[in-house]
Amino acid sequence: QVQLVESGGGLVQAGGSLRLSCAASGRTSSNSGMGWFRQAPGKERNFVASINWNGRRTFYANSVKDRFTISRDNARSTVYLQMNSLKPEDTANYYCASNAVSFQDVPGTSQQDYNYWGQGTQVTVSS
Repeated sequence: QVQLVESGGGLVQAGGSLRLSCAASGRTSSNSGMGWFRQAPGKERNFVASINWNGRRTFYANSVKDRFTISRDNARSTVYLQMNSLKPEDTANYYCASNAVSFQDVPGTSQQDYNYWGQGTQVTVSS
């Protein structure tokens, strides 16, 4: 089992920045691909970014490319999402997810690729 705890959400003005953290604990968490997804009220949960087990491969949704950066520190079992130039449309609950398969080179970009989920952290961007 893997436990995931997100933090770092909050209220920020448009154009501002936030850094989300996802602390992972449990078996093989540092060997797994990790992803961030978000869900706005009344909408589906959507892919934001993902990173493979060693941090060398990353993927981003087109809507956040060049504004968000995903990274990981395996020594701390933590994944980060640096969010810059935030827009009101980035407002959502952000979820961290972990893959149960170890040492995959390509991180997943769909919800079905992930087995463990955190509780989410709310990000609100005011205009």
